[in-house]
Amino acid sequence: MISTKGRYALRVMLDLAEHDGEGYIPLKDIAERQKISKKYLEIIVKDLVNGNLLAGVSGKGGGYRLQKAPGDYSVGEILEATEGPLAPVACLAGDSAPCPRAAECRTLPLWAEYDKLTHDFFYGKRLVDLL
Repeated sequence: MISTKGRYALRVMLDLAEHDGEGYIPLKDIAERQKISKKYLEIIVKDLVNGNLLAGVSGKGGGYRLQKAPGDYSVGEILEATEGPLAPVACLAGDSAPCPRAAECRTLPLWAEYDKLTHDFFYGKRLVDLL
């Protein structure tokens, strides 16, 4: 399930895409437009900056802006920057240890197919598609 953190991250990215070309956008402006707590957005934008999706500048004239064009972001990368891996089961997460039961697991093909559907869906959607 996608949490509010992932959903709000998409809203932040869309807000910045709508104001692309206007320079650095103050977080308080995004918070007001999106009606989301500035404090909560600080946590979210930190993940987006750490994921190299946003650039941030502090001080007067500071704020956040997209690192690349809205068409160059997939929804999947935005969600994974805030949610972590979207794999439905731990054994399919990219950073997990190989499952010792993988060769005999009768449910693994089901989970792998679901994982592929989810991945293809979210990585097939671009930020610009939501504008």
